[in-house]
Amino acid sequence: MRRDSLTDQPPPAFYLPVGQLPEGATRFVVRSTLPPAALAGAMRAAVWSVNRNLPVYDIRTLEQYIGIALGHPRLNTLLLGLFAGLAVVLSAVGLYGLVSYTVGQRTHEFGIRMALGAARGDLLRTVLRQGLSLALIGIGLGLVGSLALTRFLSSELYGVKPTDPLTLVAVSAVSAGIALAASYIPARRAAKVDPMVALRYE
Repeated sequence: MRRDSLTDQPPPAFYLPVGQLPEGATRFVVRSTLPPAALAGAMRAAVWSVNRNLPVYDIRTLEQYIGIALGHPRLNTLLLGLFAGLAVVLSAVGLYGLVSYTVGQRTHEFGIRMALGAARGDLLRTVLRQGLSLALIGIGLGLVGSLALTRFLSSELYGVKPTDPLTLVAVSAVSAGIALAASYIPARRAAKVDPMVALRYE
């Protein structure tokens, strides 16, 4: 059984009668449909009916014990989630700034293209393609980095492998979607460029 940790592999175990190996404390597991608060009093009364001097303490539900066992991993997961969210926000802001700056530098070029007959949809797709290509490079580097760090990540995961394909695909898709959203505003601005204004742009 998993007695000390939910992540470690359970070692072989066997049980002895309490008379052969007495312990300082005895633990009972009680299954009931009563709420825990009402059950605690009934458990104390049952023990004290045998011996009034026996202390009854540390009455908890299995959910509470599991919560204690998962306290440290949950804290790690929460911190990793917060840092990952911050990284996503920073990458989206950085990508937006980069694409926006590039669009500003190419305003004259966009004006010439539109004067020569380029459609606004073509300019929109050009800028979106640029932002998505940058995102794909970042996603590729991120996948390589995550696969290289699987040995360190496996100790922080429970019930999922570091190389889980569904997780990697989902995270890549979300990252690409965020990149497209961050690139859409500069792309839309590029598509609305007035050719006459852009041709005079310095």
